[in-house]
Amino acid sequence: MPGPTFTTLEPGGDNALAVTLGVLGDEWNLWILRSALLGARRYGDWIARGPISHAVLTARLGRLTEAGLFEKVAYQQEPVRHEYALTARGRSVWPVLVSMWAWEQRWSADAGARLPRRRHTTCGQLFVPRLVCDACGAPADAHDVTVRTGPSGERSRCVPAATGRRRSGRAARTPDVVPHTMELVGSRWSAALLGSAHLGATRFGEFAEQMGAPPAVVTDRLRRFTELDVLAPRPHPDRADWVTYHLTDKGLAFFPVIACMVAWGQRWFNAPEGPALEAVHLGCGAPFLPRLVCDRCDGTLHAATVAIEDAAGEDG
Repeated sequence: MPGPTFTTLEPGGDNALAVTLGVLGDEWNLWILRSALLGARRYGDWIARGPISHAVLTARLGRLTEAGLFEKVAYQQEPVRHEYALTARGRSVWPVLVSMWAWEQRWSADAGARLPRRRHTTCGQLFVPRLVCDACGAPADAHDVTVRTGPSGERSRCVPAATGRRRSGRAARTPDVVPHTMELVGSRWSAALLGSAHLGATRFGEFAEQMGAPPAVVTDRLRRFTELDVLAPRPHPDRADWVTYHLTDKGLAFFPVIACMVAWGQRWFNAPEGPALEAVHLGCGAPFLPRLVCDRCDGTLHAATVAIEDAAGEDG
């Protein structure tokens, strides 16, 4: 059988970050992928699992198939009916989902009832993933990794168009599975501000320059991230009437999600100029690639050893 296929992006066009946020910065896409990891393959499987409409499911399955996460396979000929099988690209999204669920569980008081349980089949225990450097195995957090923009990392190429148009109105239904995560990566400006913060921006002008957003938008996103306790304002050391914004423990703890999303995107979507971001682990000096390990046995987590179990009381 042919090996995994990768997508080569258009020169000068959307980079891996834009494509990744367009795919994974959407609640319904994440819900569909979660259900697929729990065994959903046919259209009716998703309809039976939750309150998704036919129109939304059809559109999202089409987008995920076009992005290479599903393969549409005929399982019946008369009449022709299809099921959606996860590809290697789709199956490899599990570290992103596991990291999101762990962060939601840690920082959202009501998350436990709606999030799936994660069991490491090697040791048999429910686990919380820990992030380490793949090269040296040492723990890695936001302070242990330095990140810079790469050859395709221009700001204009990082804009996730799909997530910017994700909702046509505030009344639109969502699955509400990872609402805190979606506050951070579920819109173009939130994702841009979060990325700027992790790249070292602290002042209003730095955020505005890196985001390329109007001042009113920057002000609104800084206010919202402060309300969410992801950023904390501090007095400016040189100007009493200015403030700087710094990632809190909650904001820093989101780093594994970012690291896994970037690694997934840059693995499967290649810009001809080179990567959008380049990261180095300060502990060993090697290019940083994330690896998740079990907090119970320290064993490396693999797709084959991570069992996703439905949370009690899930719809469907």
